[in-house]
Amino acid sequence: MKKNDKQNAQTACAVICEYNPFHNGHRRQLEEMRALSGCDILFCLMSGNFVQRGEAAVLDKHTRAAHAVLGGADAVLELPVSFAAGNAETFAAGAMNILSRIPAVKKLAFGCECGKAEDFFAAARLSLEEPPAFRDALRRELDAGQSFAKARFAALKAGMPLADERLFSAPNNMLGIEYAKAVLRTGADIGLLPLRRTGAGETDGKLHENFSSASAIRKAVYAGGMSEKIRKNVPDFVFADLPLVLDKSGAERLDAAEYYALVSAPAERVAGAPDCSEGLEHRLQNLAEECFTAEEVVQRATSRRYTAARLRRILLSLALGIEEHDVRRFLRAPLYCNVLAVNAAKADETLGVLSRSGLPLLVRKGDEEALTDDAKDCFALNERADKIYRALCRRPLNFYAARLVRR
Repeated sequence: MKKNDKQNAQTACAVICEYNPFHNGHRRQLEEMRALSGCDILFCLMSGNFVQRGEAAVLDKHTRAAHAVLGGADAVLELPVSFAAGNAETFAAGAMNILSRIPAVKKLAFGCECGKAEDFFAAARLSLEEPPAFRDALRRELDAGQSFAKARFAALKAGMPLADERLFSAPNNMLGIEYAKAVLRTGADIGLLPLRRTGAGETDGKLHENFSSASAIRKAVYAGGMSEKIRKNVPDFVFADLPLVLDKSGAERLDAAEYYALVSAPAERVAGAPDCSEGLEHRLQNLAEECFTAEEVVQRATSRRYTAARLRRILLSLALGIEEHDVRRFLRAPLYCNVLAVNAAKADETLGVLSRSGLPLLVRKGDEEALTDDAKDCFALNERADKIYRALCRRPLNFYAARLVRR
């Protein structure tokens, strides 16, 4: 078989991720993806230097991408910050905008607490079609002051009374439903591969023996340095890089940038940030007159309706210059594949498969000069975010070339 014919016949399994940081559970997930998907290539579509919690990543995007390749991935692409810093729906839809344009991608894997592929698609169809009973339940919960996530949980539960409640309420499952919705919206020929999480749940802040959550590992690193407990929860190559984590002063610099963006912007600019609605901009700016940090504003504005994560994303968007109208046009547009890291042993093969997407392939500095229109704007916004991240780290970081990783 000729080389091009071989590449055309290859299939890929993708995972949308953050690896903040990469840990033992992620490594096992990649092993399961390769074993269960039947695919030839494993792609990761990973958040860059800012993540969906509305925070800066603990390690820069190229370091985390290299960890993923060392942990079993064949290539890591960047999820643009316009989507990575968005709510679950934007996060999933933005990722699918890229993955649906790569013909080789036939499976989308994700961690979950329970459920099969058909369960996620059933919940997604219910959410997209919104029959009258669903809409009524959703409106009742919203009118009662619940957040949209909790209101949707109640509406989905009412529409699928026999399903495991965790399908609608557990964090990874809720994101899985958004992935299913994104697949259905695009009409992509991509199947779901739900994988049961190993060890601690995503929100479990306790450090366990071998399989702790990323949030628990971050907490332990910030609180106590490089302990033996942390070493047992991450691969050796991750442990070696953890001294490079964004320190407390970096987080404080981001807080100051967000606070300045909030107090200096006109109200209509705050209202233009993704997920800022219902006059929330006035509440945030009024609180800023009484508070001295962005985190204090978040703490005082958090309620049943407005979660802390949502508020942090709004303030991060202000600091990075992300606006709702831009996100909407980027979601509709063909963008690019920004390769952060690739397995050296399969580089030609993997990049050949990616090149068939028809999207510009960004591998080395200068490739971005070929971008036009919405793709050019999306990359420019991402570049701005990277410059801010470098300022937070206060160390030189090269974000312009894919890392060729040998393992």
